[in-house]
Amino acid sequence: MKKLFVIILAIGLVIGMTSYVAAECTTIQDGTLLASDGSIIATGYDDWGYNYQANMFNGGYCDAYRDAAWCQDYKDDDLIMKWNDAWLSKMDCDNDGLLDRHYPYPSYIGSGAWLTNHQSGKVEVNGKMRKWTYFTKIVAAPSDANAVDGVWYAADGTEIGPVIWGSFATIQEVYNDPSAGEHGILYKSPAGPGFGIYGVEGD
Repeated sequence: MKKLFVIILAIGLVIGMTSYVAAECTTIQDGTLLASDGSIIATGYDDWGYNYQANMFNGGYCDAYRDAAWCQDYKDDDLIMKWNDAWLSKMDCDNDGLLDRHYPYPSYIGSGAWLTNHQSGKVEVNGKMRKWTYFTKIVAAPSDANAVDGVWYAADGTEIGPVIWGSFATIQEVYNDPSAGEHGILYKSPAGPGFGIYGVEGD
């Protein structure tokens, strides 16, 4: 009975601590957090295609970059992105008015952050429009990983994947394009293409 009481007490303390931490953070529902363009973030999809509460984007490729000038060659392509809270949180716990990235880690390294990127569009093949697709998985490098000649390696020497954006590794690429003769997997990490092996929460 004493053991059961201790377990119940411990659970109560964890719940209480979680509630306290959440109370110290600003959420999207509070209506004060800002997107990168300075607009107020709300629940649901915004005009660009971002749904920050659901950790995803669904829209035109260039809409993901606020229709930037450099992106116009790709404006007819579509993009779906999904990520976890370590990549971009639903809350602001460091009080800068923005959604947290890799909180509470000082950088993405070792944070368990991940992103999926699914692009698609149309290409002409022999006078007919055909669909192409590209899908990739990206993870933050583990804290004990090493980057050598543009590739991240695990502590045991196993290849994780090519370096991308400095702190991240590509662990899978799938490309189907009839105009380029591409079909299937371009790259799969020898360490494994699943998120769970990289210390990722919510896999």
